[in-house]
Amino acid sequence: MSTEKKHHYRNVFKSDHLGSADLEDLIEQGHNLCFTIKEVRQEFGAKVAGKKGDFNIAYFNENIKPLVLNATNSKVIKSFAGNNPFVENWKNIPIELYIDENVRAVSGGTTQGVRIRPIQPQIKTKKDFTADMFERAKNAGATIEKIKGTYNVNAEIEKQYNEYVTAK
Repeated sequence: MSTEKKHHYRNVFKSDHLGSADLEDLIEQGHNLCFTIKEVRQEFGAKVAGKKGDFNIAYFNENIKPLVLNATNSKVIKSFAGNNPFVENWKNIPIELYIDENVRAVSGGTTQGVRIRPIQPQIKTKKDFTADMFERAKNAGATIEKIKGTYNVNAEIEKQYNEYVTAK
């Protein structure tokens, strides 16, 4: 077997903004494509794909590149924001991305593109771990690390639980 380093053709197409190649990488790594938009900014004179222009750009809570919003994706986000048309109000919006193989290109053909699913994903929120849950968690042999996987645990409750488990 050869030990020669190979180079994927997509590597030269990388940009500062999220594209279908980035989503393919995330999919190959087994990542979920649900993210939360932290904010959307209108950026004037921004450089996107080697061209300067005015763009709406979505930034995420997660550590991924920002997404330049086209009209189609902007309409989806607007619907998730209660049909609010102001990008300054498009904050903390959960979305799911996917690769659309049939995006109409400027040249008239079709290409791959990043799209936002028109059905908004539900964000699972954790409940707080409280003192009234201590006995049941202890009986189940739950470590604080395991509890943190299911519940929000503040520092004081963590200390109290650890004391509770080690007492007796």
